[in-house]
Amino acid sequence: MKFGPKACVAAVVLAASTVVSAVAPVYAQQYPTKVVRVIVPFAPGGGSDITARQFAQKLSEALGQQFIVDNRGGAGGLIGMEMTAKAPPDGYTIMMMSASFSATSALNKPPFDPINSIVPVAEFGITPFVLTIHPSVPAKTAKELIALARSTQGGLTYASTGIGSITHLSTELFLNMAKIKMVHVPYKSTGAAMGDLLSGQVPIIVGSLLPVVPHIGTGKLRALAVTTAKRWYSLPNVPTLGETLPGYEVELWFGTMAPRGTPQPIIDRLNGAVNKALEQPEMKKNLEQQGMAPTGGTPQKFDSRIRKEYQRWLKVVQEANIKPE
Repeated sequence: MKFGPKACVAAVVLAASTVVSAVAPVYAQQYPTKVVRVIVPFAPGGGSDITARQFAQKLSEALGQQFIVDNRGGAGGLIGMEMTAKAPPDGYTIMMMSASFSATSALNKPPFDPINSIVPVAEFGITPFVLTIHPSVPAKTAKELIALARSTQGGLTYASTGIGSITHLSTELFLNMAKIKMVHVPYKSTGAAMGDLLSGQVPIIVGSLLPVVPHIGTGKLRALAVTTAKRWYSLPNVPTLGETLPGYEVELWFGTMAPRGTPQPIIDRLNGAVNKALEQPEMKKNLEQQGMAPTGGTPQKFDSRIRKEYQRWLKVVQEANIKPE
């Protein structure tokens, strides 16, 4: 029996795909065979960096190779994100990121298209932002703060971790839903803003939990609301912002991602290692002490969250007319 050219090509393609299908699981089982670079697109010492180092250690233990953190801060995370997007998609460069990913992608229009050139691997956990004020502000609740903002000539001032940052957009979402205005004062990080916040010079921030909680405990700052859908376990007496503004919800997530094109078996192997780490009592305890609730789950679930948030932040950027620096 003779075969035409098309039939021969089809046979070759089928044979090649069969070989790839057979090799991929074996390749994934052997992965990693060398050091894995873990890009953190922020400076050392922040929440993303601390979380990344914890999970890098757990991945090293689980997979038998070193996962080395490489801090590549700058441009709101874009420098590290671009390095990740352009890295070889072989599993030996991954990125550990926060919810800033969706916010940064919504504000900026970089040529490498973060949303479609970097793929989610595994979510680690979530933590709230806290609507926090200096005690000199005469408001005991979010509702009172909204009323005060409406009556303050010239506007109250609020701090953020930079133009287009997740704290900036979270605050603008609050202002938009409350139909109020405040004056934005951007800083490079929550830590950089803390001095002015504690002095009352810039008395309001929708800040990440870990840096503000110690000062809330001493009375130097006052917590008005958390941004998660439910009250947070470490601040049980602090209401949610959604109790004042129904529908408001922002979660600060942390997770790991990889360049698009990374073989699915490798993504699945990394995802499985993260989920197993999250089941360890010691890891759960460490994260909870940082104010983070472990989540885990599939890459598909993580991807759905990121894309949904991206669309929300796009809308906030447009409505607030926020421009990149």
